[in-house]
Amino acid sequence: MNRFSAALLFLVALTRAATPLQASEAQGKSVDVVHFWVSKSEAAALDVFRQDWIRMGNRWIDLPAENKVAVQRIVSDRVAGGYPPAVMQWNANEGARELPAMGVLQDIELVAQLQKWREVLPPFVLDRISYRDRIYFAPTNIHAENWLWTSQTLFDELGLATPTTWDEIFVAAERMQAAGKRPLALGSGAWEVSLLFNDIMYHKMGAEGYARIIGADAEAVLDPRMLEALDMLRRLSRYAESAQERSGKTWADASAMVGRGEAGMQFMGDWAKGELLHRGFEVDEDFGCALVPGTSIAYFMVIDAFAFPLLNREGGADAQQAFAGVLLDRTNQVEFSHIKGSLPVRTDVDPTGLDRCGRIGLAQLINDDRRVSAQSMAMPSQMSEGWIGVLGDFFNDPSMSSESARQRLYEVVKQG
Repeated sequence: MNRFSAALLFLVALTRAATPLQASEAQGKSVDVVHFWVSKSEAAALDVFRQDWIRMGNRWIDLPAENKVAVQRIVSDRVAGGYPPAVMQWNANEGARELPAMGVLQDIELVAQLQKWREVLPPFVLDRISYRDRIYFAPTNIHAENWLWTSQTLFDELGLATPTTWDEIFVAAERMQAAGKRPLALGSGAWEVSLLFNDIMYHKMGAEGYARIIGADAEAVLDPRMLEALDMLRRLSRYAESAQERSGKTWADASAMVGRGEAGMQFMGDWAKGELLHRGFEVDEDFGCALVPGTSIAYFMVIDAFAFPLLNREGGADAQQAFAGVLLDRTNQVEFSHIKGSLPVRTDVDPTGLDRCGRIGLAQLINDDRRVSAQSMAMPSQMSEGWIGVLGDFFNDPSMSSESARQRLYEVVKQG
């Protein structure tokens, strides 16, 4: 049992045994919100919800964290201290149902019924946010991970077209490198490498092979095509800055490099578009978008959401229900996704304002045959962290062989 699961089990005992505390505010509702949306565009998007909440006379206590793991750490510490947060950011992934199954989350059925979520949310979203016919997660938006972002400035300067094959990606990379430009923009996070590898893996393994691996089939990792995928990742690593040069840089810094024409390509989810737009760059003027070659029949879906730990303080559940309602407000949904670079979860919003990238994403999303779980959404959390760690090590260490990396990935998946 990991630290987070142990803390949540403690929360069960705490909330069942404790006497409710008095509400700390005489007026309005108060929530403490743990989240990892800390880039410029993410913070601006989150501010849509924050300002609406505050406008209604409520209080928002902001608890930002560096990443998902840091969110878990903060929540664990708060639970251990006997004061769990009211709201925590949580992806609505395959493993998310473990939380309501453990009895540690407040369901939000009341607001879901009042706002008729079951009428305005698509079935695949409802499935991810529900447990035993009750809704526990408030979804905010839908992202896809398998995007290629290109510097329009640099591609035009070198007379390059947007790559539609991996061969064209490598040709473009060679041309950029010869011109003294950085072909591949990347931050320091190992998870960024894993997104890139997931694209390659799908290209090499196909939909079935990809599904077997992210579904934790260890034997599929031994497929010879996995070596080909790792070899391709190694080849791409030569077009990025070294690990030392990337130290301290974020995915958002990498996106900015593409926008400024300092780097040619970034393999990143469509939150990169939100960051580029927020920094003043324009679609098809400063940057271009396309689904990564070999994945154009897929949409590596991520559903962002918030969850609501059981609280031992008076008025806490009411505040949580009200907060969930703010997240699903139709106006907020549209404004948030416009800033975030994502698509709203509601089906009753007007799509005519979408840019070209958004229209590409929507066409994929509404096709039942093209929605694919992102690796980070399908694998159990600890397995996913191990998988990402191996890929980060491999990308940053030229001395590690593809065979060694594959064996390490096999052990991660086999041990579960």
